[in-house]
Amino acid sequence: MALATVTLAAWKAPDRAVSAAPVRAEAPARATAPAPAVPVASYAPVVEHVMPAVVTIRVEKRAAAIPTDSQLPDDDFLRRFFGGRIPRQVPRGVQRGLGSGVIVNPDGYILTNNHVVDSADEVTVELPDRRSFTAKVVGTDPPSDLAVVKIDARDLPTLSLGDSDAVKIGDVVLAVGNPLGIGETVTSGIISAKGRTTDVGDGSYQDFLQTDAPINHGNSGGALVNANGELVGINSQILSPSDGNIGLGFAIPSNMARNVMDQLIKHGTVRRAKLGVTVQGITPDLAASLGLPSAKGALVSNVEDGSPAARGGIRQGDVITEYNGKAVADSNQLRNDVSSTAPGSSVTLSVFRNGRTERVTTTVGELAAKRDRSPRAAEHGSEGRFGMGVQPLTPDLAEEAGVPRGTQGLIITSLDPSGIAAESGFQEGDVIEKVNGAAVKTVDELKSALDRNGGKPSLVIVNRKGTDVFLTLRAE
Repeated sequence: MALATVTLAAWKAPDRAVSAAPVRAEAPARATAPAPAVPVASYAPVVEHVMPAVVTIRVEKRAAAIPTDSQLPDDDFLRRFFGGRIPRQVPRGVQRGLGSGVIVNPDGYILTNNHVVDSADEVTVELPDRRSFTAKVVGTDPPSDLAVVKIDARDLPTLSLGDSDAVKIGDVVLAVGNPLGIGETVTSGIISAKGRTTDVGDGSYQDFLQTDAPINHGNSGGALVNANGELVGINSQILSPSDGNIGLGFAIPSNMARNVMDQLIKHGTVRRAKLGVTVQGITPDLAASLGLPSAKGALVSNVEDGSPAARGGIRQGDVITEYNGKAVADSNQLRNDVSSTAPGSSVTLSVFRNGRTERVTTTVGELAAKRDRSPRAAEHGSEGRFGMGVQPLTPDLAEEAGVPRGTQGLIITSLDPSGIAAESGFQEGDVIEKVNGAAVKTVDELKSALDRNGGKPSLVIVNRKGTDVFLTLRAE
């Protein structure tokens, strides 16, 4: 049976049917002595502390436009090129989504999942006391699936972040959120496992706490708390063959969330360290071949030239067994540990090489940021006029956008669905290469090229995932 990893923002609550369980006649059983009564502690005091700080987040997205035929403006060249007609786009409607969030600061900062608010045009936060606020997205971090939004409120109840490293398998936890939009709900369970990864495979940073506390769509961004009411995780995903909860829930640990949250609140984006190695896990056969005492550590399969790892003397075939004094269990843990290090920090690693352990010291660099949806991150050069934000294309952005190496131009980092650019067929991730035959590499060049055409539509060539597409854009 195939299992699917499901994020928990609810974009459409399914119809729910409740049916009575069938009653089956049972043969009388022999009476047995009752088991000794075991007092069960009530979770009520913890719930009373936690629930006021868990909120409902409602989002609206204007859906992608759909193409329709529209007559071209009166321009002979464009009319000949496109045969008299080109595809235009019209708005398709509004999608509404639902998630949860946790108040982490009395001045209105709320921690949630990136996938809850990603690309949202409107974000509304509903407090347990029924007050409702329009929220501003402070920053998002897709690699960790975390985001921070803010509302204009003061003296709010908050949850303190606990130490997720101290959580043990078997610890009781409570999940709090708004599943399927039915209202604030508390479920209980235990920590089933730690350090889990899922099958998403998108390069995200994963170190999940696994729990059997029931969580469902709408719980995304909600709280996973310990028996003391401390936040130890942000509910994020479930693993299920049916899109519903089967007791396999995953939460982002609070220690990872704390680092990301603090940076988003302070800078609106997240900086991560770079070591400059490609690593892989170690199988028992590899461990035996390398002479390792156990299949633990991260095997270095490649060292980037000129990287911090190369400068520190790390070689292909080394096995990194410790990072800053902390044992490395596998390649995923090393990746997470490096990412949580401040760029420019000095780090010490233990590497297993040729049957013996050596210590290596180096200074980590900074990982080039992928395209960031944070409001502060992109250079929104022409957004006011055309409804799009652009920035110069970098090699990292080119790789993410799926365009060939060597492509030059401006990548569209944000798009207003009701703006001129969206209505003209432009898409987020398009790379603007030429305007009216002239190459454009800066925002100023783009503006100048569009302005030179006066009120006539400009012919724009964009690279869309490796394919050139012709569009038009009119300066108004």
